[in-house]
Amino acid sequence: MTGVKICGIRDARTMLLCAQLKVDWVGLVFCEASPRFVTADEAARLHESAPCAQDGGPLRVGLFVKSEDRFIEKVLQSVPLDILQIYDTSGRATEIQSRFGRPVWQARGIARHSDLPMDPQMAGYVIEAPKQEQDCRPGGLGRTFDWSLTRNWTAPSFWMLAGGLNPLNVQRAIQESQTPAVDVSSGVETAPGCKSAELIEKFVQNSRKALDLKPKLS
Repeated sequence: MTGVKICGIRDARTMLLCAQLKVDWVGLVFCEASPRFVTADEAARLHESAPCAQDGGPLRVGLFVKSEDRFIEKVLQSVPLDILQIYDTSGRATEIQSRFGRPVWQARGIARHSDLPMDPQMAGYVIEAPKQEQDCRPGGLGRTFDWSLTRNWTAPSFWMLAGGLNPLNVQRAIQESQTPAVDVSSGVETAPGCKSAELIEKFVQNSRKALDLKPKLS
């Protein structure tokens, strides 16, 4: 079954819904430039509002953009994140993984096949459209890329597809990319930062249906 991550959660109702839907991961954004930004204290309250992974709930993923160690440490003192999603250089992502002893997923923008990562040191990768010059923040921009680029890629570790996904295109994205997991944020919102329960339910349902729709590979 295709894994599902709902990113950019800001309210307890959405956290609880994700747990009820058996979503695999929920994302908490610690980047002030994002309309989905939460403070460490807000993240702690969200964490407490739904079952943790040990009790059958989703794993907690913290998204950090070029963050210093002391900021990450402060967040971790408030909320026990299971995974760190890092927007930074490969070297910095490796440092963070070593420093905090948690799996790190590095976000990577892909424009061509040669952009796909080959470093097995990272616990995982979030593969999405590349950042453009006018962008003031990573992710949540509703932008896709050529999903077929990942189809014959031998990934060095776990990865998930992100960027521009929504309930209407997620099945096609899974089929074309052959991704093991999908990550959505703006695609299940009615406005920036405002998650829709209906859209989340449809996204999860369609993501899980996609497995049965994948063409057989010869």
